[in-house]
Amino acid sequence: MQTQAYINRIGTALPKHEAHAAFLAWAQSRIADRRDGALFKRMASRSGIERRWTVLPPANDGGDQTSPGAFYDSVDPGVAMPPTSARMAIYAEEAPDLCIAAVDALGRPEAITHLVVASCTGFIAPGIDQIVARRLGLAATVERVLIGFMGCYAAVSALRTAHHIVRSQPAARVLVITVELCTLHLQPDTALEPILAMLLFGDGAAAALVSADPVGLAISDPFAMTLPDSQELIRWTVGDMGFAMHLSGAVPAKIGEAIADPAFRAGLGDIAAIDGWAVHAGGRTVLDAVEQGFALAPDALADSRAVLRDCGNMSSATLMFVFERILRDARNGAKPIGHGLAIAFGPGLAAEGFRFRSAA
Repeated sequence: MQTQAYINRIGTALPKHEAHAAFLAWAQSRIADRRDGALFKRMASRSGIERRWTVLPPANDGGDQTSPGAFYDSVDPGVAMPPTSARMAIYAEEAPDLCIAAVDALGRPEAITHLVVASCTGFIAPGIDQIVARRLGLAATVERVLIGFMGCYAAVSALRTAHHIVRSQPAARVLVITVELCTLHLQPDTALEPILAMLLFGDGAAAALVSADPVGLAISDPFAMTLPDSQELIRWTVGDMGFAMHLSGAVPAKIGEAIADPAFRAGLGDIAAIDGWAVHAGGRTVLDAVEQGFALAPDALADSRAVLRDCGNMSSATLMFVFERILRDARNGAKPIGHGLAIAFGPGLAAEGFRFRSAA
């Protein structure tokens, strides 16, 4: 009988600076076309996002992150924004701090044998996995995996990796960390579509303990499917001024098309049996596409919509925040989940996920 892996517990961390209102004002100032400006305002109001967070501090005089003296110190489209090197310097300093905060929220676990870290918003060597391992005082023999640049479904990849480790080494205790500093990559765009893409993203980190201890949520049946004719819909491009996100407005429709495909649905098992959903909060329209495509009850994605409302899309960290809410609900006496499904969509366009159930 093969060993079962469990997500025992999860801790999450957000930076202390709120950024959503500041971004809305900045974005409005850059859209010259009146109709585009009105459309942006309407879509922002319907985004399902109320707050997003950033590691970037406001200006010393109390202005926001785009005010004189702040990191993005100009709203003038003709003025260059900070180079990628400056953004990576902040990533190197702030990402490890946010990781440690997430592990502290988890409760620093003992006897860690493996460390899996996922992040797509920064690069540094030695890697963030080594930095975090050293700061946590993990043994020099801890085996490390760094999952980079996979985007929004990287939490699935990280948890799936932990699942495979525990199944092959039953005594393993795997610390999984996801960290994203999306707000380091504000771009000097004036067109509506890229500004709408930037509307979604915020910073956050999460940490999970995965082991064979039968506590929390059991992981099973991982899957990965790349959707046909979709490779251009979600892209990150490394440029001289950070990483530019291309997020097509066609993504929700493509997801809806995939969900309607019998071959796609067959890979997910019995949809009718699912009594718990952990869906990456990629945006309101993405959640709407999942809800409508699977004909879910209005409250089925409540945890995902709550994370979107309070944090925005934190790329790979987002799904972990959803799982943290599911585990919190369980501690508060929620009905155990017998047949859960986790799913996230990201670059490719690909869908990745796994089944889960309550341990109790």
